Formats: sequence, structure tokens, C-alpha cells
Amino acid sequence: MFSRGRALRAGGVVASAALLLPLVSATPSATAQQPGPGFLQGEFTAAAARYRVPESVLLGVAYLQSRWDTHSGAPSVTGGYGPMHLTDARTALAEAPHHSDPSEDARGDSSRPARTVTGAALPTASALPARLRTLDRAAALTGLSAKELRQSPAANVRGGAALLASAQRELGEPLSADPADWYGAVARFSGADDSATASAYAQDVYEVIRTGERRTTDSGQRVTLRAVPRVAPDTSQMGRLGLRAGNAAGTECPKSVSCTWLPAPYEEFGEGDYGNHDLADRPASQSVDYIVIHDTEGSWDTTLKLIQDPEYVSWHYTLRSSDGLIAQHVRTKDVAWHAGNWYVNAKSVGLEHEGFLAAPDAWYTEAMYRTSARLVTYLSKKYSIPLDRRHILGHDTVPGTTTATIPGMHTDPGPYWDWAHYFELLGKPFRATAGADADVVTIRPDYAANQPPYTGCEKPGQACAPHGSAAVRLHTAPDEDAPLVKDVGLRPGGDDSTIDVNDVGARATTGQQYAVAGRAGDWTAIWYLGQQAWFHNPRGGPTAVGATARVLTPRKGLTGIPVYGRAYPEAAAYPAGVPVQTVSAFPYKLLAGQRYVVGGSGPGEYYYAPTFDTSGHRVVRGEERYYEIQFGHRIAYVKASDVEVRPAGRPRG
Repeated sequence: MFSRGRALRAGGVVASAALLLPLVSATPSATAQQPGPGFLQGEFTAAAARYRVPESVLLGVAYLQSRWDTHSGAPSVTGGYGPMHLTDARTALAEAPHHSDPSEDARGDSSRPARTVTGAALPTASALPARLRTLDRAAALTGLSAKELRQSPAANVRGGAALLASAQRELGEPLSADPADWYGAVARFSGADDSATASAYAQDVYEVIRTGERRTTDSGQRVTLRAVPRVAPDTSQMGRLGLRAGNAAGTECPKSVSCTWLPAPYEEFGEGDYGNHDLADRPASQSVDYIVIHDTEGSWDTTLKLIQDPEYVSWHYTLRSSDGLIAQHVRTKDVAWHAGNWYVNAKSVGLEHEGFLAAPDAWYTEAMYRTSARLVTYLSKKYSIPLDRRHILGHDTVPGTTTATIPGMHTDPGPYWDWAHYFELLGKPFRATAGADADVVTIRPDYAANQPPYTGCEKPGQACAPHGSAAVRLHTAPDEDAPLVKDVGLRPGGDDSTIDVNDVGARATTGQQYAVAGRAGDWTAIWYLGQQAWFHNPRGGPTAVGATARVLTPRKGLTGIPVYGRAYPEAAAYPAGVPVQTVSAFPYKLLAGQRYVVGGSGPGEYYYAPTFDTSGHRVVRGEERYYEIQFGHRIAYVKASDVEVRPAGRPRG
């Protein structure tokens, strides 16, 4: 989870974190002949025949690993390469845990001293688990070099086929043409060391085999897996894998995923200080309204060490990239210190995903996306949380608490998190609910084709590698050469926003909804941070779709109203012994005539929890009501007494 304050250090982080960089350059030469669009399909067919693996099994495993993308030979966040995600993480030497950033107090509450952290000792490259060294095994089985397996999609597919065939033989199973006979080998390929994770992975692969898939990959390859609807795998093979038992007792996870319990310590240090979360009684005490999506900016192993440090901060769950394994750390009834905004923390569940914001090709696996979607679906049902971008937040959309905290808020999971695919997995895809000329739009670019330039992934000002993005850029006029819109919270001096990968000042992201402020040719303007903001939205390749939603505007007679980063009660609501929290307005203004899409609403609330002893904790609830709005890239809050709410958008005809 990078913040703007750490952007200047991103170069050192990315250069030293081996999981972010291929061991050799993967960029094809300008004169290299590019394969035809059917090349990769042919390589799957050839590798399946050579190693006697059913083609449907090989394609299904590769889909779950990478969705058949090659990422130009760059590694995933766990050092996996190519369509088969063959792992080679031997050079993992250093990481940069995001909560070590002192620019944001993860607790986000002024009732006690800010939680400051110094991070942990950097890990060494020794004793990497087998799941992070599968490329070496593939090299031994195929005779291909590690370089070929990393860089060549054809070699990579052959390596994956060889690993599957080897696993099948080790289980004493024949190299059968029937995909139903390969359940154990598929589960082994996951690299999981517990039966629940391996089984969930295998079930996902077989679901893909049953339904079929078809897509054009990031390299322009057209790949098809024809459905095998009646395949019924032999799940009894799981008993021979020798894996440890599955879900830990008491974890709050759906049955379809694997969860382990690794508790964050609730511990007192002395002199009134304690960590690293707060006990509560949600939802009896307060509703849980948000799920916050983070990335770890560090490896799985390092992240798990940090969560066990009582002087560190906390979050509820961590998800592993290689296979989607979930570790739960804090009960969802309790409040973790993760989002940098105490109001949001008190009403949210935080999910950390193994990954790196500023490494475009340190890609997330399909296994992690799917597991995360299952967990979010489970939590949304448990707490009645709507599945939309006003309630499923990125940390980059959580507002600061006061004007002073705006510049230090974190910016993960960033523009490379695929929100469109994520919400498809949640069963809530972003589709048009109104015509193209509607009064409200949902941001929805084509992730693969949408590649706005960014800088700062490796060094300040240096161009990032071209990559698909969920975000569109916002200008002051309908022209690519027009300046980007300003964010006076991020830059009080009035400087323009930038295209730095951590700069959210002029950015709208997939799934976010905004009221339309104007149209001009292929451009659409939205109301954003109190101003018109234009983005390119051609009818032939739209980056947004029409939507219906409720919007609000200042009530009649008001020229402008304040905007807040937290919905705290009015002073009269606080009982004796609980200090009144300042309702501090942001430097922005919501002006008359402007409209913003409404999220949830409710009375102002404040969870007073400054001590280890919970007997003095109180939930203060006021009479003043607030609306959540999509104000800029981040959400914000306005007082209900200041606004009028109305429906907007025209249904599709």
C-alpha cells in the first residue's frame, strides 16, 4: 500500500524487490517476429500431446494461474512467470511493507497518540518453499533453460505440462486422456500445503473446464477452452497428497476457500500504549459498511511476520497470491488499524492482498482474485454490505480525516488492480443501466486496451511500462493537452496533478460513478472535487457507461457546502467523559449546481476507544445525518441538512 509520501522511495523498493523484476530482460526486440494470434493455442495442444496431459486440464490450470496472459515475461508478485505461472523467486532479497510508512497513521484517530512503526528486518532469500521454485523443477523435467521458461510462452507451457504429468505419475495415476482422472495432479500444481486450499484450487480449475473459457490475451493471442460440461473429477485422490488439514476452527470464511488463523496480538505495552487493534462488538455496536481492498507491498511471509508484532498495525485478512490462501488475523467484530481513517476503520473490514502497486507487471493471479471475491461475497452477505464501489473501497478511495492528513493517505491497490474483472467474479459486473446520454456515468474502460501513461514505478519521473489500467485521467478541458485537474487537498499551493502512479488527484477508476457535467464530442465532463473534470469517452470505444443513481446537490439558497472526511456526531451528542471530536471540513467546496452520486447515509458516529481497558469504550451516535458521496477519486461525506437528494440518469430505451 503505497502513499504519495513514499513515491520518492519507490525506485529503491522496486529495484531491490526481486519478485518485481525478471532475472533477464523480457522485452522482445523491435525486429522480433511476433507470432500469429493462434500460436499460443497451438502450443497448448502440442504440449498436451507431448506430455500426455488432457488439453482441457492444461488450459484450465493455465487459466486459473494467469488467464493465459504472458505479461511480456515479467514475474507475478510471487515470482511466477508465463501462462503457467512457473515460480522462480530465488532473488527475493528485500521488500517495503507499506504500513512502515510514517506518513499515514493507520489507526487514524486523534484520541490517542499516532501509531508509528519502523518496519521489520528484511528477509533473506534462503529456504524458499517449493511453491516458489517450480521453474527449477520444470527445467529439470524438460531440459529447457530457466531463461527459456521465463521468456518463451511455448517453453513455459511445456514446463507446466511436464509438472502436471510428473505429479500424476507421483500419485501412481495413469497419464489418462480423461480429465476426470487428474484431480490430484491439479491440486498438487497449486503449490498449497493444506488440503482446503489445494481442493478449492482444483475445484476452480474443473469449474473452468466444465463451463469453458475464451479470451484474447495481453499479447493478442486468441485462446479457447471448449467446455467439458459433464466432467466429474475423482476427488478421492486428495487423500494421497499428504497435505495438512484445511480451515482452522473459528475462522470467518466461506466453505469454498481455505482459511488459517494467525491472530494479531492485542497487547498492552505500558504507559497506556497498546496494539495492534481494538476490541469491539460489531455489528451490535456499529454496522459494518465497508470492505477495504489493500495490497501488501511485501511478500506473504514478511506480511505475516508483521501482523504478529503487537507494536505494528493490523488488518483482518491477508490473501496469498500464488494460490489464494487466506490468513485471518482479527475477528470481524473487532476494529483493525488499517485504513488511516478511524471512522472508516470502525465501520470496515480490511483485506490485504500480496502485491505491489508500483510494479505494473507484478501481476495478481486469478486464484487470488477468485478467492478474494468469494471472501468479499461472504462478508457482504454477513454484514449486508452492497457490492458496489461506494462500499467495496480501495485504500486509495478512503478519505483523509482532516485537511492535514490528505497528502499522506495511501494509494493502493492503485491503477493496475482490475476492478472490472473483480466485480465480474463478485457477480456484479459494471454494465450500462441507462443510455449513453445519461446524467450519471459508471467509469468502465476496457482494462487491457486502456493504457494511460504513468511515471514513478521504478524512479521518480521515469515512465512506467505500458500496462492495462482501471483508471481514466481527468483534464480541465476536453483536450489531451489540457492540464490535469487540480487537487487542492494534495497540493495546497495549487500545483497541477501529475501522472505519477501514486497521484490520485486527477483519476477516476472503474466502477466509480459520477454525475455528468457536460459533453463535447468524444469527451465527457463529470463533477469532481468541486470542478468540471473531462475524460476521453469516444462512442466507438467508451471508457464509461450510462447509469442510474441518486445524486445530491446543495439545497436551495446555499452557494456551497462543506465536505468532510469522516461523519462524526455533533458536539451535543457526546456524553460526559468522551471528548468532543472536531467535525473538520476539507479545503474543497461542493458548489451550487454541482451534483454527486450518493452512497450510504446514516447518523454521525464515533467509536471512543483510546485505552486497552474496554470498559470505557463508547459508541457515540448523533442526530445529525450524513451522506457518503463519490467526490473525487476518494469518497467523502456531507451533512444531510445541507443537501437535496434526487434520482438521476435515464433508463435505456
